Amino acid sequence: MIARMKKPARTPKLSAVISGPLLLVGAGKMGQGMLDGWLARGLNPRKLVVIEPHPAKAIKSLGKRGAKINPKSAAEAAAIVIAVKPQTAPEAVPPIGTSAGKGTLVLSIMAGRTLRFLEERLPAGTAIVRAMPNTPAAVARGITVCCANARVTARQRKLATALLAAIGTVEWVADERLIDAVTAVSGSGPAYVFLLAEAMAKAGIAAGLPADLAARLARETVAGSGELLHRSDLDAATLRQNVTSPGGTTAAALAVLMGPNGFDVLLSEAIAAAARRSRELAG
Repeated sequence: MIARMKKPARTPKLSAVISGPLLLVGAGKMGQGMLDGWLARGLNPRKLVVIEPHPAKAIKSLGKRGAKINPKSAAEAAAIVIAVKPQTAPEAVPPIGTSAGKGTLVLSIMAGRTLRFLEERLPAGTAIVRAMPNTPAAVARGITVCCANARVTARQRKLATALLAAIGTVEWVADERLIDAVTAVSGSGPAYVFLLAEAMAKAGIAAGLPADLAARLARETVAGSGELLHRSDLDAATLRQNVTSPGGTTAAALAVLMGPNGFDVLLSEAIAAAARRSRELAG
């Protein structure tokens, strides 16, 4: 059966939802990925203010295009995106408050730092969105799940969606407690997929394949299957069934993977462990 292809989702136009300055605090890998996405979607560099103690060459070059890099003071911003490491948050977040006005949206992608943590360190009444992206954001194929505090307006929610759509798909939840499960499934999830590719390559070598061929087969199979799943309007179970002929080689392998102590059980235990650790880190 040939999988039907989904129509690509429409990406919100960033220029249509942000008018004032955009302050990015932290321009590491994730911050840089977002920045690249914003610029690709037509954001005027003159609207950008970047705070980064160790700016990369690409960040410094934005100064020649009108962006403000590490200014001594930053004016009130339309949106502030916090992309610093969570362990630096107690020192990094309070100074941001000077740029947070009544209409400012604060968007945090710091892992483990709750809405309450941010509310306690920013001016009273600040509109805050907490977001959990994942590493495929580096190639604009991530998925981010957000939750908002009570101060966030419909317009600000639209702005947050537009900012995060620069690195992939965006979803929203009303209950912040679900972010722990999100972290366990999609935040940590890329590591599970990479482990699958790693294990497939090792198993291929054990079956007699040359190491370089086994690695290429595993990499391309995982990448290609992921792309098929991304583009298809069929669910994962149906796609799996389409590959599996009764009594065939795939069925023999799945009998092991889907057995009593197989993949489903192990992954459920792994995700439960990750969610539990996320709750511990958030306090």
